[in-house]
Amino acid sequence: MRAIGKKAEYVDMGVLDLRKEADAYAKLQAIYECISQVCKSYHPTELAIESPFYGKNAQVVLKLGRAQGAAILAAKEFGVQSVTEYAPRKAKEAIVGNGAASKEQVQLMLEKTLGVKLESRHLDATDALAIALCHHYETSSPIAAAKGKGGWEQFLKEHPEKIV
Repeated sequence: MRAIGKKAEYVDMGVLDLRKEADAYAKLQAIYECISQVCKSYHPTELAIESPFYGKNAQVVLKLGRAQGAAILAAKEFGVQSVTEYAPRKAKEAIVGNGAASKEQVQLMLEKTLGVKLESRHLDATDALAIALCHHYETSSPIAAAKGKGGWEQFLKEHPEKIV
């Protein structure tokens, strides 16, 4: 996804299937190489990534953290300037308006918002696309701009015409 002004545009989406790879470190290398290739192809300056969440198994969080580390390292090596993490619930809320939305609901809203058809067999990839669109919303809104200048109070001081 890329931003053109304040509008988000779908560019590409892919799936890296590592289920057949038994070696955990080979999986990390594959992630690193995949993200490196994406960075070589598209030259992103920002990376939005899903923050790890703790379920019932701490090992899952550890593995996810390692995978994220490989992705972040590759992105930083290829010039990504900022990395921002978003909780899954926050992305769902930004896209659907409900932090407990199903993956199918997220996919449907992404299709309508971006004007694309997404395959339902790639729901994890649509989750990643939701994180990207959430990041776009967060960084392109007037509220986000105000945060860098001192928050709401500063924004309202600079824009009294916005007060009704």
